[in-house]
Formats: sequence, structure tokens, C-alpha cells
Amino acid sequence: MKKLFVILFTLLLIVATVMIAKTINKVPKGWTFKAPDTSLYEVGTDNSTSESGKSCAYVLSHNTAEREFGNLMQAITAKNYLGKRLQLTVYIKTKDVNRRVQMWMRIDGKNPEYKQPLGFDNMGKRPISGTTDWKQYSIVLDIPDNSAAINYGFLIAGTGEFWVDNVKITEVDKTVPVTNMTFHYSFPSTPVNLDFEE
Repeated sequence: MKKLFVILFTLLLIVATVMIAKTINKVPKGWTFKAPDTSLYEVGTDNSTSESGKSCAYVLSHNTAEREFGNLMQAITAKNYLGKRLQLTVYIKTKDVNRRVQMWMRIDGKNPEYKQPLGFDNMGKRPISGTTDWKQYSIVLDIPDNSAAINYGFLIAGTGEFWVDNVKITEVDKTVPVTNMTFHYSFPSTPVNLDFEE
């Protein structure tokens, strides 16, 4: 009986330690989490690891669906940043990510009918996978005068876990190159070849 009590007490202590170290399925204050099926993810803060400070955010994915992902994100008004060039930086750590983790940033215009973002980068050509230690990543975008909102976050596609810490948005000068992935179309000023004779 005494042995059973010791075993149960030890197990309870282990569970309590894990629960204290990680706040499970409580999205960090100021952030939202979106996914087609949120039950396939664990989201919260982790006090057992951080790039600096006492805690960081984490997302653990059990989702094996090919085209789905979980997304920890924020959206803010662009009014304080109009005409500026912004750099989004963050430290990310990953564990057993079988597909990809990506940081992203999107600039939305004031006209909701206009579907193309004014600026966008989702690290599509530089995703993070596997197991990696803390590393800093950045995105740089211009905020045009007709911007309405700045959206940014972190997504995971496939299974695995990632941690994020020390997210910063800072103004940088024009010598810092943008990482914009959007295509801005250039239209002719007059109609061209209307009679199809050229």
C-alpha cells in the first residue's frame, strides 16, 4: 500500500510539474489561433524554455492533413506606420516538424474589394522544418499610405512543435531590403492592339 501511494504521489508530481511548465490550450493574451480543426493542436505558453525572459508561446500540431495548418496570429491597425518600412523579427525553435513552420506578415489595403495584399511574405521559399534551436528570423515590408491593417503570425503545417519568443516590430530605413513576395502588376496607359493586326 505504501509503495502504491509513493507511485501515485510521484505521478501526480510529474503531471503537476508539466502543467506548471506549460499552459495548455490557453492562447497567449493578445493572440488568436485559427485552424480548420483546433482539437488537433495544443497552444499556450511554456515556462520551461525561452529565448530570453521567463516564457514563450508554443504550438504543438497533431494534424497530418496535407493542405491544412494551424496559425497563431495578431492583426493591428496600420495607421501608426503609414509610409514606413517595418521589420518583423522573432526567435523560433522547432522540434520534429515533418513539413514546415513559417512566419508571415501581410499588409491589407483600405478597400475590402481589393483582394491582393499591398505587401506579403510567408517565408514560402525559406520554411523551417525538423528540429532546430532558437534562431532569429525576419520579414521586411513597406506600409503604403493606403494600408488599413498589418497582420502577422506563425503557422505550422504537418506535425511537430514550435516555440516563438521576442516578437518585435521596428521601423527600419530604406537601406534594409524588403522581402515582399506580392506581384504588383504594371498596366499600359492606353489600349493595345484592339484590331488584332499587330
